[in-house]
Amino acid sequence: MASLQAAEPPLILASASAARRALLESAGLRFEALAAAVDEASIKESARAEGFPAADAALMLAEAKARRIAARRPEALVIGCDQILVQEGRWFDKPEGLAGARAHLEALRGRTHELVTAVLCWRGGERIWQHVAMPRLAMRPVSDAFLDAYLALEGERATESVGAYRLEGPGVHLFDRVEGEHAAILGLPLLALLGFLRQHGVLLA
Repeated sequence: MASLQAAEPPLILASASAARRALLESAGLRFEALAAAVDEASIKESARAEGFPAADAALMLAEAKARRIAARRPEALVIGCDQILVQEGRWFDKPEGLAGARAHLEALRGRTHELVTAVLCWRGGERIWQHVAMPRLAMRPVSDAFLDAYLALEGERATESVGAYRLEGPGVHLFDRVEGEHAAILGLPLLALLGFLRQHGVLLA
């Protein structure tokens, strides 16, 4: 089968995210997806307490995930990712339940926020590349009636993303303006990653 990808090294995505898997699959990459069990809340709390910006915290989380998988698969090139939603200095976590999703959306509506999105590659016991993208999204001042209908439509899927929306789904109706790479908004800065993989000889240049 024709491929743009070299036979070695094997690629592993250290994530259980369906959106990230779909992005790599759509680009024709061969990879495994393995979830990395790390204490994300503790890492974020420590980063905030020590005054680190969201970009550094996202990289810390991405690295923790990549290192966890790389310890089991040292022969592989492991891709770690993480994303932090930031609005006016506030960091958002994934909402707890539909009530939490609604609270997120009520806080975000009518305002602009950033999706601080980190991707990092780990191979041979060390970090070999990292990148942070910061898409900006302006949410419409949506009505309460819209939020009722939107959450009824999305259901529990609204709790699966940090902003309580899927831009690749009905969440697109929430926005007036979006700035940045679509893939980065979904959780993986794909163009930057593909560029690195070409430079590293994993993909044909």
